[in-house]
Amino acid sequence: MINYDLRRIRAIVFDVDGVLSASTVGMDAEGMPLRTVNIKDGYAIQLAVKRGLHIAIITGGSSEAIRKRYAYLGVEDIFMGSAMKKDVYAHFLQNNCLTHDEVLYMGDDIPDYEVMSLVGCPCCPADACADIKQISLYVSSYEGGHGCARDVIEQVLKAQGKWMDNAKAFGW
Repeated sequence: MINYDLRRIRAIVFDVDGVLSASTVGMDAEGMPLRTVNIKDGYAIQLAVKRGLHIAIITGGSSEAIRKRYAYLGVEDIFMGSAMKKDVYAHFLQNNCLTHDEVLYMGDDIPDYEVMSLVGCPCCPADACADIKQISLYVSSYEGGHGCARDVIEQVLKAQGKWMDNAKAFGW
């Protein structure tokens, strides 16, 4: 269980590589990563959007497949090619009238460290690096790309009374 008042969470921000996709990825002939996605993570993301949580993606990756996948699930804030995630995060907060304590961020590696040090509820997958685990309030029992996003979204929605509470929960 996440040791945080999850009723305060208005936004959940995810990294992609190592969080929404597995840490090890294949590559195509041009050297572009072929990321995996977890269907249960996808279900939870689209449900969170429907239930009013603001979901955002901040990634260093720049694959159009990322944009298409998460836009399909209803995510509007998709920040790709983010070399300095802290700057993108500050912009995201300002544009959405959010405070740090209203944000859960899930990251897995050093590029996520600065943002995770700011948010109210830093979380990570089971296979995150040691430095990220050390600053996380919650380490999921699931690895990146294997349900860690579903884990935190489900906990937030349950805490807010929005998990399986009406017909929106039972469809895509």
